[in-house]
Amino acid sequence: MIHERLAILEVETGHQPLYSENENVILVANGEIYNYLELSAEIAKRRGHYKPKSDCSVIIEMYEEYGELLLDHITGMFAFVLYDKREKTILIARDPFGIIPLYVGEDVDGNIWVASELKCLVDVCPKVETFPPGELRYGKADNLIKSTYFRPTWMYETPSMSADLCQLRAALESAVRSHLQCDVNFGALLSGGVDSSLIASIATKLQRERDPSYRLKTFSVGLKGAPDFEAARMVAEYIGSDHREVIFEIEDALDGIRDVIYHLETYDVTTVRCSLPMILLTRYIKSTGIKMILSGEGADEIFGGYLYFFNAPNCTDFHEELVKRVSQLHLSDCLRSNKVSMAKGIELRVPFLDTAFVNYVMSVRPEDKIPGDLNCFEGQQKYRIEKHILRAAFADNYLPDQVLWRQKEQFSDGVGYNWIDNIRRVATDHVSDAEFAKASEKYPVNTPTTKEAYYYRSIFEEMFPGESAAKTVTRWVPRRDWGCPEDPSGRAQSVHQIHK
Repeated sequence: MIHERLAILEVETGHQPLYSENENVILVANGEIYNYLELSAEIAKRRGHYKPKSDCSVIIEMYEEYGELLLDHITGMFAFVLYDKREKTILIARDPFGIIPLYVGEDVDGNIWVASELKCLVDVCPKVETFPPGELRYGKADNLIKSTYFRPTWMYETPSMSADLCQLRAALESAVRSHLQCDVNFGALLSGGVDSSLIASIATKLQRERDPSYRLKTFSVGLKGAPDFEAARMVAEYIGSDHREVIFEIEDALDGIRDVIYHLETYDVTTVRCSLPMILLTRYIKSTGIKMILSGEGADEIFGGYLYFFNAPNCTDFHEELVKRVSQLHLSDCLRSNKVSMAKGIELRVPFLDTAFVNYVMSVRPEDKIPGDLNCFEGQQKYRIEKHILRAAFADNYLPDQVLWRQKEQFSDGVGYNWIDNIRRVATDHVSDAEFAKASEKYPVNTPTTKEAYYYRSIFEEMFPGESAAKTVTRWVPRRDWGCPEDPSGRAQSVHQIHK
């Protein structure tokens, strides 16, 4: 059991592997357990005294108390492997939405390997797969039983609960508060979109409860004149943050295509496009001494923020698409945000994906969230912007109206429209017509449908060869049957600016 640690909480005492007091239980874990202080208090009450070595160390004590049912008690982002020497049993688990990566493989002798990165397994395991979010495997080494510990009703039923804006605001503030636990310097990403802007604003308000002069460090990235910069500056001035902008050149980002695919372990077009500017930003953030950053990832999936949701034919289909997007977060947004930040030694936290918050928002009826023309719903306004209830819940002095009601810009568009045009052109230039004509022969699994996709796939194949590795990737594409084009760029969707 091997572990490389990025120390964020309990810096001096949280070295891994972690052991129980009698050393019978051994743990390696990646992530953060956000309710560890509450759990530590419960453990101390039962034992008389208890001081956690780190946030993850409570996993051991909860295992000793509840066995594999410990997953019902912890909340956070995590992937871990626990070994019980006395019982000779293994417990492997991943958080409900796959914020933290985890892979499992099998070698030619039938041995099971588990790792946070695909690159650790491809040389020894001809068979590899992504460990599913919300799943645990428990038992003897030769008989690990799979089970799903997270399956709320919104995953298989269309919810009927009306939105409560006050409850929604309180739930997100609570999520952000729990994600602020940190023993090192931290900051926040600030793209100028409503999601990251709200997280930065809420974090600032919470920190100023203790220190009225507090200034959150915020960061933006883009080409010169990028659409996101103006909105981010407006938010930074409004909340009084210490704001930095990273302006990148197209050539600098394009030079990193091979490196970013190596870190991402995916060939998905949207993910690669977004990650190249992002990895330049995280490199800069790390140079400032920051080791943890807050992000607005996850809001689009739970509120229906992508522009193609305007084409949803009805509320039931809208909700089912939300469920699909949430279940695939670990293959796209979570994968990108974790791997790009960790490549530079930074932990990225996502309050919108707090389990309790997701459960609340996904339990709100789709009639209250679906964007677009609402003539079919009596008493509703005629037209609704995406993520309306999120914006409305924070309409009271959290953000400037120009940002609060600003329409969605997907990150790869918002950093500068020239970025998409140039990366598509450069990638396409690497693939001949003859090569692309044989794409289905060379890549029968997830056959690339554009030259840009073909180029990324060919780089991935060099680093992670084999059909098994290729199957760990799922491409992010809008719903083609909802009239969406093949290109996943938000700019490609035929939705125009909608005002409050």
